[in-house]
Amino acid sequence: MTDVVVAGAAMTAFGKFPAATARSLAEEAVRDALADAELAPADVAMVFFANAAAGLITGQEMIRGQVALRHTGLLGAPIVNVENACASASTALYLAVNAVRSGQVEVALAIGAEKMAIPDKARAFAAIGAAVDLDQLDELRAWAAADGAADVVGDRSMFMDVYAALTRAYMARSGATATDFAEVAVKSHEAAKRNPKAQYRNPVTVAEVLASRPVSPPLTLLMCSPIGDGAAAVVVCAPHRRRGSGPVVKVAASVLVSGMDRGPDEPSAVERAAHLAYEAAGVGPADMDVIEVHDAAAPAELMAYEELGLCAPGDGPKLLQSGHTRFGGPQVVNPSGGLLSKGHPIGATGCAQVVELVDQLRGRCGHRQVPGARLALAENGGGFLGADNAALVVTVLAV
Repeated sequence: MTDVVVAGAAMTAFGKFPAATARSLAEEAVRDALADAELAPADVAMVFFANAAAGLITGQEMIRGQVALRHTGLLGAPIVNVENACASASTALYLAVNAVRSGQVEVALAIGAEKMAIPDKARAFAAIGAAVDLDQLDELRAWAAADGAADVVGDRSMFMDVYAALTRAYMARSGATATDFAEVAVKSHEAAKRNPKAQYRNPVTVAEVLASRPVSPPLTLLMCSPIGDGAAAVVVCAPHRRRGSGPVVKVAASVLVSGMDRGPDEPSAVERAAHLAYEAAGVGPADMDVIEVHDAAAPAELMAYEELGLCAPGDGPKLLQSGHTRFGGPQVVNPSGGLLSKGHPIGATGCAQVVELVDQLRGRCGHRQVPGARLALAENGGGFLGADNAALVVTVLAV
């Protein structure tokens, strides 16, 4: 099996860009990732293009990658279209890594692009809401509403009702409070202030987070990730194809699992993927220096602390309060601002997490740099099967 290294990584700014298209966003990310790799389009032997929602939002249900990449110089290479809800881009990277690791190709590119900010917000929210088992939608809604969640109404996705139900269960077993979740949002906004590509760079206070519009109890607007546009691309290759100088970032592990209809005492998709990734990389949770987690809602960050093994079950709030995961702590989580503040154009998020970690390991993050970072982990989930992520990817990078 061939070792796999990151040759180049880049992302667009995340935000709401009325004039942008999935094509224009993808073109920018591909151009910059190839420039970072010091490679040309002709060097890329296989492309994995991730997009989650274009079929439902624009009607471009098929050949999305061929259309978005038509003017990049990549046509002629195999282009594989990848859809795995919010884990689409990390799944594309998983496939690219395996294409190189297996020896099938020497250079592969993973690209995720999403155009979500449209005038018809209801259409965008409906597209996100398709990442569940629609044949059992009534069952999911009944589960989410069993302990008091409101029906889906107004300006939001049903996903926030699912996150709210998971949050209430987490509060019961951990003692976490709404103030803890507000602290996560404050931490994310403070980090995003240092990230020029983040969607929301304005600092917020705990009081402001708690007072923001209710979405689904106990979640408020500032505890939920925003809709936005963006793209991110990662070029991976065999070591001998890498060009340029600077630290060599190795893909130590890339693990994809699907969710399960699990009981309350059975491991989650995050726990299963993390266990496999640590085993493949020969490391443990305490070894990680910098981590990007899938905080589509603020409580998910605290849950991820526990599921990734950063602390004992129920100790997520204590870990946050200790400063362990903030800048200056031993394991900085979401230095990019996370999904809450960097933004969450869903088909691009997984690659964007990896772009941030590559930049951290190469020491090029400026004011948000984690000093001496050598091991990094990304956790990216997509969709729901009941209470479990439908798709979950954990990636470990090392220098």
